[in-house]
Amino acid sequence: MKQLKLSNQLCFSLYALSRLVTSHYQPFLNAIDLTYPQYLVMLSLWEYELLSVKTLGNLLMLDSGTLTPLLKRLESKKLIKRVRSKEDERIVNIHLTETGAQLKMHAADIPEKISCSMGFTTKEYDTLKPMISEILKRNEAQ
Repeated sequence: MKQLKLSNQLCFSLYALSRLVTSHYQPFLNAIDLTYPQYLVMLSLWEYELLSVKTLGNLLMLDSGTLTPLLKRLESKKLIKRVRSKEDERIVNIHLTETGAQLKMHAADIPEKISCSMGFTTKEYDTLKPMISEILKRNEAQ
């Protein structure tokens, strides 16, 4: 039954690749005192500046049970601030502190360092990124 061989499983290849990519981030993120999930939050805030917890969760595909402790740690590091909306107290908005905004400069070269450390070619990136994005988008609604 070749369909049950580990080497034939797309899920295993994706899982192994995800772990490999994340491991390449570790030394660069250690240098700026962030974990990989914290880095994803910071990337989102550097891009959008202000996000509600719900919007951030949707963007990162994380539930509030995972996101809340992550946000608490970033807040304890003085990188973000959580503020209840004055219009609707059920909404909690997240914004960068000055320290969080300044960290962006220290992280600016991480994507290039990852491409180099993994040996990604421009062609590989230009092929993989849109393909993966399309698969994720197609399955978002399910």
